[in-house]
Amino acid sequence: MTEQRRLPLSTGITINVALAGPADAPPVMLVHGFPESHRTWRDLVPLLEADLRLIMPDLRGFGASDKPQDVADYTTETLVADLFALADALGIDRFALVGHDWGGAIAWAAAIGGNPRIERLAIINSPHPSIFQRSLIGHPEQRAASQYMNAFRTPGMEAGIARMGLDTFFDKSFTKHVDLDSIPPDERKQYIDDWGQTGALTAMLNWYRASRIFVPAPGAEAALPEWVDHVPKIKVPVRVIWGLDDQALLPILIENIGEVGDDVELFPLPGVGHFAPWQAPEAVATALLPFLTSA
Repeated sequence: MTEQRRLPLSTGITINVALAGPADAPPVMLVHGFPESHRTWRDLVPLLEADLRLIMPDLRGFGASDKPQDVADYTTETLVADLFALADALGIDRFALVGHDWGGAIAWAAAIGGNPRIERLAIINSPHPSIFQRSLIGHPEQRAASQYMNAFRTPGMEAGIARMGLDTFFDKSFTKHVDLDSIPPDERKQYIDDWGQTGALTAMLNWYRASRIFVPAPGAEAALPEWVDHVPKIKVPVRVIWGLDDQALLPILIENIGEVGDDVELFPLPGVGHFAPWQAPEAVATALLPFLTSA
């Protein structure tokens, strides 16, 4: 059974978090992406909760969590700090991290930082930052697929979404990735209700605006940012789960994934798209459970 709490964090915001599983089981923080909430994990909870303590926040800007409106409130450092502040608020010292999409980006960053509180890292369809940035410079297909990031960074994008309507935005967000008929009406309503909250669109888009990932225009000459060559290797075990039919994040992003850490395993999922946690929950759980419960 899942319960929800709103917890004030030392980082100055209040987070909504869903919790499931035994309090004495190994703690795992599952971190969702855009444009979702803790409900990303809705179909995984029944498959994992017997063996794990599941901590599933609505990240700042999403769901029922606070929604600061300044771009500066969404830097990578701030978002990573929220994860550790949430662990503190729950009295948790060491934990595993599972991240999807933007949640994966923050999980990668937290693990790259080397904080010993992170015991292991699982990533679902979220590129390692240096591999992603290299692909945006040197791989025309990935660069083309990522142009939506520049659109989301455009000032006034919120107004454009409001003009098209949230129902249309829902269709545009998911139609390339999933069969829209596979999303139950109550789930569709929950997404749209979340996005319709005051300040929600600005908060969600500020994740893109604050990111240092550079997406050149198609065909433009672009140099590799200096930071790409200075990303430390990850020391904890990493398991990367990847839906190979992802239309936004192409399979080139996992070609050299074994080089980003000392212990990296790849679990490709043929026939699965970007939203693997609820498109293929059984396959994702099969990859996650032995990894997260191993000593």
